[in-house]
Amino acid sequence: MPRKCVLAVSEFVVSPIGYLETPFRDRFGIPRQPRLAPHAVGRLRLLRPYDRAEAVRGLEGFSHVWLSFIFHRGAGDWRPTVRPPRLGGNRRVGVFASRSPFRPNPIGLSLVELTAVDTRAGVVLELAGVDLLDGTPVIDIKPYLPFVDSVPQARSGFVPGPPPRLAVEFRPSALARLRQQSSRWPHLQELLSEVLAQDPRPAYAEDAERIYGFRVFDLEIRWRCTDLRAIVEEIVPLTAAGPGDAGLCRGC
Repeated sequence: MPRKCVLAVSEFVVSPIGYLETPFRDRFGIPRQPRLAPHAVGRLRLLRPYDRAEAVRGLEGFSHVWLSFIFHRGAGDWRPTVRPPRLGGNRRVGVFASRSPFRPNPIGLSLVELTAVDTRAGVVLELAGVDLLDGTPVIDIKPYLPFVDSVPQARSGFVPGPPPRLAVEFRPSALARLRQQSSRWPHLQELLSEVLAQDPRPAYAEDAERIYGFRVFDLEIRWRCTDLRAIVEEIVPLTAAGPGDAGLCRGC
């Protein structure tokens, strides 16, 4: 008779190996999936004892990596069904048929571009196309392997493709602020355009006059949406900005 294998461990302890540094300070405004905003760059700084050069030896040969992370802010209790934004926020699907953060275990998976591996002082990974909050705890890194991780003929259920894109405009005062910030963040306009083109509003939002706000770096971006256009009304330093609108959970 075959021998039975019983897993006797009732729970696991998971510790972060590092924390992400990203432009995104609020859940609202974060791209709902990775790689939809290529100019969303970030850094993953590994903690001791994982910040040793030998721990990432060979990683520089891979163009993309999988990040396993924790939904550390505001995920809340798990729910058996959720309302994905891609279904208009009205239809429900099972939590395991979605990428909602409201899961039995608040673990997420993100595929990002690896642009550099810096081992001069510890280990810092330079990343692009990030879709995660600043300060997100990362619990594992794995290299992306195209021949096993990519399945071109795979079905994608109720998510047939990328979301529709909006045209993005900047008011003259917002463009002036972008010019002032160009030495600090030279690709800020491209980043904001990529984020807003995906229409980060709640799926049920219909008020064309409402001004939304989200934080990127130490700026608040104030914008509205009308006629299939996202219009950036103003960009305000956080020292002069009031609290932004409530965050929007990422998901399918």
